[in-house]
Amino acid sequence: MRVAGIDIGSRSIELIVLEDGQVVHSKQAESGYNPIERVKELISDVSFDKIMATGYGRGIVEVAFDYPTVTEIKAYGAGATALYPGVRSVLDIGGQDTKVISINEMGKVVKFEMNDKCAAGTGKFLEMMATSLGYQAQTLGAAAQKGTEGIEINSMCAVFAESEVTSLLAKGCDRNDIALAIHQSVCRRAIGMIRRQNISTPLMFAGGVANNTCMVQLLKEALGEDIIIPENPQFVGAHGAAILASQYEPTPY
Repeated sequence: MRVAGIDIGSRSIELIVLEDGQVVHSKQAESGYNPIERVKELISDVSFDKIMATGYGRGIVEVAFDYPTVTEIKAYGAGATALYPGVRSVLDIGGQDTKVISINEMGKVVKFEMNDKCAAGTGKFLEMMATSLGYQAQTLGAAAQKGTEGIEINSMCAVFAESEVTSLLAKGCDRNDIALAIHQSVCRRAIGMIRRQNISTPLMFAGGVANNTCMVQLLKEALGEDIIIPENPQFVGAHGAAILASQYEPTPY
């Protein structure tokens, strides 16, 4: 049986197809202004017996395609366990929100915390700050690793934090130093969520921001231990959705 999982995020869409538990197809696209069209393109040349959708835009996919859906919380729990059976918690910093999820040995969610009220501490926040500093989003982490400590971003609001960055630039502060301060700000928010959850380890870091080497380094230092970074951190949710699709049986009418 071939099962598919599709994760419709605010910034990107990931599709995975599993056959006998192994990945046989994976594809990614930007969500863009019309995610429904992106989904059509992703599945156009893919065959599967079952599919399940998750992520920020799962509701519009459920309406457009009549796909069953699952929350990204459950999908990340299932995906993390399938990839690394010993994992007991997941930190997901995506484009729109940040999640800390505790799971048991079966990948079932025990508890979670989610920050979805403000862009601060998310991938979108880092993109905004990169633009303010004149960097590409994908190069901000490397710039931050060249910075030195001494600056602090204090605002808990993305808009006010952007104003802080503008003010620091006007004072002549080094861009790399500001980039480091931005990453430290995001790290503090994530660590605060982790500590409130009193999570068990090993911890997996997933989502698009897990590709940021500076953020990985800061989290490891703050936690005082290693963390698991999957080979494709943005595909964990889609992988979990595919796992759950294999278990899904529609309710008869």
